[in-house]
Amino acid sequence: MTATPPRAWPARAALALCLLLVALPALAQPPVQLIRDSVNQLMSRIEGREAYFSEHPDELETIVDDSLAEVADFRYIGASVMGRYFRHATPEQRSRFVETFRQTLIDTYAKGLVTFDYRELRVLDDQQASRFEDQASVAMEVVATDGSVYPVSYTLREDDGRWRVVNVIVNGINLGLTFRNQFDQAMRDANRDFDAVIDGWAPELAVEELEQGGEG
Repeated sequence: MTATPPRAWPARAALALCLLLVALPALAQPPVQLIRDSVNQLMSRIEGREAYFSEHPDELETIVDDSLAEVADFRYIGASVMGRYFRHATPEQRSRFVETFRQTLIDTYAKGLVTFDYRELRVLDDQQASRFEDQASVAMEVVATDGSVYPVSYTLREDDGRWRVVNVIVNGINLGLTFRNQFDQAMRDANRDFDAVIDGWAPELAVEELEQGGEG
């Protein structure tokens, strides 16, 4: 994966924090309480140890890997990112893309967690009601030390009695849609060569895009 310029890390790390904050088993917890508890407990494992993890990235990546495995529905996310191409891929290609996508996020998020200087992480008290029983959105904000506020909205889906994250919107930027568009463009550029796209998968989010935000 291409190294990210130092200037891009604050925005990238905001993205990192946003998904990793929901890092504990969901089980029967309501979505909002799940997010709130996870914010407190995951940060307690990382705060004050940034320098240590900078020197021991493998340990942090293990924490990240374990955390994501508990909360993120990577098969659902992978299929969504592949979009209309999913049904044309072989089972092996589908599984390989999910694993590649997962490893890419682990690498990016682990680096971001030890780089981003934040002042406050807050799950909002006023949450919007969900229209469907098996879907939920949870809003929070990441406040940087310079006062910049990154609004975050998690999309969760209930499956077999537990809630799992299937998408994140950061500062109005829909990450699932962004990655899907990038996968689509990569397939066009590679003349629909699944293996070439999977082998070269390296999603990009411009720092300016996250800082300026979008309309979600």
